[in-house]
Amino acid sequence: MADPLIFACDCGKIRGELSQEARKAGTRIVCFCADCRANEIYHKQPDPAPGPVDLFQVNPDGLTFHQGEDLLRLMRLSPKGLFRWYAGCCGTPMANTLAKPTLPFAGLRSDRFANKDALGKIRARAFVPKQGKQPRTEGAARMVMSLLSRMISARLSGRWKETPFFDVDSGEPVSKPEVISKEERAALLR
Repeated sequence: MADPLIFACDCGKIRGELSQEARKAGTRIVCFCADCRANEIYHKQPDPAPGPVDLFQVNPDGLTFHQGEDLLRLMRLSPKGLFRWYAGCCGTPMANTLAKPTLPFAGLRSDRFANKDALGKIRARAFVPKQGKQPRTEGAARMVMSLLSRMISARLSGRWKETPFFDVDSGEPVSKPEVISKEERAALLR
């Protein structure tokens, strides 16, 4: 049996693990988008530019928190932006989710894992900048098909209800989202 895939925030107050099933079904991607970059800077992490942010896409039911789940906090870069979860104790970015528990998705920061190489090779590169052209996503079909397959499976099985990020009865996130202003977001990328 493979070693558990342990994740933690920078200070270690939030700790958990990813199931082997979730690891096998997940998709490792890197994202070059301005929002991922702004999220890093907002949380006082090193600016990843010109490089990407390394993420592992899974269903939330594959996550088990062993401690600190109550320390999860939430921010959005715009009123309709992704939910960006971070550690309230130390500010470490942890994961991105969609705004509804009925759409089971979590993009976990790969560097939160003790051994990110165990997550496998990078399958997609999102929003890759191209000189004088619109950004492109390499491996988009594989990424989207994996995402849809995981979501459909979780919806049909009822596993979508197993999420650390939402109260499924109310549909509300477990932490009240802080939404930053357009001006604050623009200042992050200057």
